[in-house]
Amino acid sequence: MSLNTIRRSIQLRELAHYYYFWSYSDSLILFVIVKKLKKSPKSVAEEILVHFPKETGVVDSLEVAGGGFINLTLSRTFLQEEIQGLCLYGFRFPPPLHFHRILVDFSSPNVAKEMHVGHLRSTIIGDSICRLLEELGHQVIRINHIGDWGTQFGMLIAHLQERFPDYLTEDYKLPITDLQSFYKESKTRFDQDPEFKKRAYACVVKLQRNEPSFIRAWKIICDVSRMEFSKIYSRLGIRISERGESFYQGLMESLVHELKTKGFLEEDEGRWIMWGGSEGKDRNPPLTIIKSDGGFTYDTSDMAALKYRIEEDKATWVIYVTDAGQVTHFHTVWEAAERAGIWDRAKVRLDHAGFGVVLGDDKKKFKTRSGDTVKLSDLLDEGMKRAGEKLREKGRDKELSEEEFGAIEKAVAYGCIKYADLSHSRNGEYVFSFDRMLDDKGNTAVYLLYAYTRIKSIARKAGVTDRDLLDWLSHNSLSFEHDKEQRLAKQLIKFPQVVERVAEDLYLHPICEIMYEIAAVFTEFYDTCYCIETDKMSKLIFCHKITFLKTNN
Repeated sequence: MSLNTIRRSIQLRELAHYYYFWSYSDSLILFVIVKKLKKSPKSVAEEILVHFPKETGVVDSLEVAGGGFINLTLSRTFLQEEIQGLCLYGFRFPPPLHFHRILVDFSSPNVAKEMHVGHLRSTIIGDSICRLLEELGHQVIRINHIGDWGTQFGMLIAHLQERFPDYLTEDYKLPITDLQSFYKESKTRFDQDPEFKKRAYACVVKLQRNEPSFIRAWKIICDVSRMEFSKIYSRLGIRISERGESFYQGLMESLVHELKTKGFLEEDEGRWIMWGGSEGKDRNPPLTIIKSDGGFTYDTSDMAALKYRIEEDKATWVIYVTDAGQVTHFHTVWEAAERAGIWDRAKVRLDHAGFGVVLGDDKKKFKTRSGDTVKLSDLLDEGMKRAGEKLREKGRDKELSEEEFGAIEKAVAYGCIKYADLSHSRNGEYVFSFDRMLDDKGNTAVYLLYAYTRIKSIARKAGVTDRDLLDWLSHNSLSFEHDKEQRLAKQLIKFPQVVERVAEDLYLHPICEIMYEIAAVFTEFYDTCYCIETDKMSKLIFCHKITFLKTNN
């Protein structure tokens, strides 16, 4: 391998804009390449410096350090010009190589059951992935694949018929506010009463035959759940379109016919199964396409959903946001879809953005004291209560009107809950702690909100509007006089590259990390550099850009 090959490998992905964000992993790749040259890393680094462009306008100095690392000092002029362009034209994200039509499957609660803390991560992570990809110019379809079909509806309908015999009356509204209790009642009867179980099974058959009165009962139950889901989504500011399992009933029948005709299904003890990948000891368990009683399964509906998303939605990228425990299931579905000719990996990208469970203070799965799953509505209520108490401790209730206090209370409560989730790697588990979420020190939403309000107060005291700043920038050049200004500039121009990486691997926590770093470095800048002076517009420019960044994140 020649030195010219090395030089081409280290062009820093567009010289003028990537000098400042060379990651540790990039360095490791270079050391692998260096090994093939059979030279010491230090000697190769010194040779690179010899061939490095002398006049780039970006770098002030280069030096070899340690065992072959190259330390690079950015030009102050380059930083000033980058921030000037950033303020005038906005953050310039590297354009994607391909603009996708992306379908994101997230949240996905079950009808007749309360949304619980387990749905929190899927909802927050899925919504954030959508927002990011939309911001980058992709066309995003947000899908809520709710559990609105299956054998459980037999017992729910049977219970409904007995408790509310007038349900077929026109414009009937089910007088139930707690559908979870209704579900538990029907489940108890199903488990304990053989006659009720028999009626429940009969209801399932009639529902699957689309008999009008049973479809009516099913719709009533779904509507009650849908109203409860919408309350949660409204509180969290979530946009999502419902397309549940029931949507794919007719598609499953045609899919099964297709798979049987092509010889992909095998009979196994009364059921029909389909294998995914090639044979071998690492082969995943088969999918159950048809149960022994003739019914379909989650495997069938997920395969039908994937077929519809590729062929009808025309998605070129499908992202599933579920708990990490479902990764094997999805990979098996994808392998089977590829085998059946439904999915072409060269044309459609599939990703499973899995996440770990939420833990309590005892490091066990987060539950109530009685051992029940924590309802998401109760969790949000508790967040509001805790946020209100924290704000009152600081006397904010005496400074604000009732309406202003309520708005800030919501922003702090829901912002803290979302940020606590997003600031952790989605792969891992995290401990849910309101005390930690509402801490105003460290990498928390409260810390960022305080930094944001501090910056906004600077702008108010200076009496300078965003329009004033942009007008000034159009006729003047920025000038950085202090090391803290340069350090803050370096943090700001990192942001687009962080976004680029997150948009590729779908791990969102690096955005939280860079936002925290910007806030922390801004605090140092603020403490060192006085901002409110008539000749210090460049410092106010920083305030303007950081408030824009925080508002849009």
